[in-house]
Amino acid sequence: MAMALSNSVPSACIICLSASNQFYPPSSPFKSLKPPLFWPWQKVKMGPLTVSPMGFGTWAWGNQLLWGYQPSMDSQLQQVFNLAVENGINLFDTADSYGTGRLNGQSEKLLGKFIREFQGEKRIRDEIVIATKFAAYPWRLTSGQFVQACRASRDRMQIEQIGIGQLHWSTANYAPPQELALWNGLVAMYEKGLVKAVGVSNYGPKQLVKIHDYLKARGVPLCSAQVQFSLLSMGEDQMEIKNICDSLDIRLISYSPLGLGMLTGKYTPSRLPQGPRGLLFKQILPGLKPLLVSLREIAEKRCKTIPQVAINWCICKGTIPIPGVKTVKQAEENLGALGWRLSSNELLQLDYAAQESPQRMIQNIFQTK
Repeated sequence: MAMALSNSVPSACIICLSASNQFYPPSSPFKSLKPPLFWPWQKVKMGPLTVSPMGFGTWAWGNQLLWGYQPSMDSQLQQVFNLAVENGINLFDTADSYGTGRLNGQSEKLLGKFIREFQGEKRIRDEIVIATKFAAYPWRLTSGQFVQACRASRDRMQIEQIGIGQLHWSTANYAPPQELALWNGLVAMYEKGLVKAVGVSNYGPKQLVKIHDYLKARGVPLCSAQVQFSLLSMGEDQMEIKNICDSLDIRLISYSPLGLGMLTGKYTPSRLPQGPRGLLFKQILPGLKPLLVSLREIAEKRCKTIPQVAINWCICKGTIPIPGVKTVKQAEENLGALGWRLSSNELLQLDYAAQESPQRMIQNIFQTK
């Protein structure tokens, strides 16, 4: 039987009863979303901050090359932001390098604009946590230059204090002498009150322990670590990083929880996205049949969508996923990953299917050991 990989709610689900006892008709699976999708006690502690169990990533906001961004999308992106915040999402991840060419920093600018123009309660606006990443560019050789990068991000967003200041990647693989200056930059921006907390991204197990110990000795807690973590990226390194995070009270943020879109059910080997992603998908998608079949089976049984199941898997693994989002429809669908949990048997089924699938996501070239 041919595999039909649709990310829509199965037609067999005439009426589905959600975990919050609300009915969701299949003809309009997202329109009935009403707060709370999670309760206050289900929020997650991240250092001094309290965040939603899922955040939204904004890599696409300003990226023309990979995600086809155009300024005409800004009004819909603002609707996406408002919808997310109104449904309890308060964690938004960005970076000073997000945006191509003349649009460099566009993601930060848009987030700052959307926060200022948010029409909801001031209390809700004040609880928004922006986690931005600072690129380890080769010309950022001193801690002072890294602090200046933090100030520039703050100015672009027009906010007084950044929630989490993150080192985007480690230079240990190619420029070890630069690494210490970047670490000292994190310390300085924390001590100067430019950020409420600090985190890292793309750090492997060994480097993660090193920077944690260094920051701890300087009196700076490491609150978060971002890593590519999904059903396509669940190798030994990811599991070791997760164990380290648990033991050191660091929150693991899982980026690309949908594998750049490969776990949405939207694409097949004969129906690929345009641009660079299409080349990657062409290599990997043919080897994902066992995983995609299991995702679809569970989605049908749960009256959920494939992306919702894939994101919920990340939540059940104790991580905070930050799926990217460009449209209101995507935002509504991502929100549907909250308010319920996969069973232990379903988690085992997905773990096994991922192991049986011969392909894995290509790891970030900046990921360290």
